[in-house]
Amino acid sequence: MNVRLTKEQKIKVLNSDSIFKIMQQILMRENKIRRNQEHFWVVGLNNKNKILFIELIALGAVNRVHAHPPDVFRMGIYKLAVKMILVHNHPSGETIPSEEDKNFTERMLKVGTLINIEVIDHLIISEEKYMSFADMGIIKELQSSGMFEIVNREKKKWEEWRIKTEKEQSVKLDIAKKMLQDGIDMKTIKKYTGLTQGEIKKLL
Repeated sequence: MNVRLTKEQKIKVLNSDSIFKIMQQILMRENKIRRNQEHFWVVGLNNKNKILFIELIALGAVNRVHAHPPDVFRMGIYKLAVKMILVHNHPSGETIPSEEDKNFTERMLKVGTLINIEVIDHLIISEEKYMSFADMGIIKELQSSGMFEIVNREKKKWEEWRIKTEKEQSVKLDIAKKMLQDGIDMKTIKKYTGLTQGEIKKLL
């Protein structure tokens, strides 16, 4: 689910604190019941560290949420992101990463390297505080770890998936362009292509 951002939230990311302030606002939009569930978001950045999108890709239970690499990186490929920040919340308020959090992050780092989207941080947030994997040196440790070394067969699989995803987005854009030329309104184009209004406007 694409998260609607205000103009003030479409910022250049300078540090982990700037991301936390935005994600804290997004989390606090939720009602109390939803805030007691783990959420997993991805933040896509361009080469100037400006936010391209924030997407909620998974909603879980009180103490767990499952996210898979295709879900994590799909929007990044669509939006031509070159960097990505992972964010999830701990409803307990405790922001210490579990071993599962670290293992998942390492896996995403390795997949991101293969498809040319650099995972630069992973934030664990609560309503009041956060922990940054990059600030704590965990990202650097995971980059040099050999736990999730990706073999040639997996490299081929991820490259094929990246190309397929790029082609799917290209087809959507072509369809939207033809619909615009036929005078079809933007609301209908959004409905049948899944593109955002901003993406469609760029075709005008």
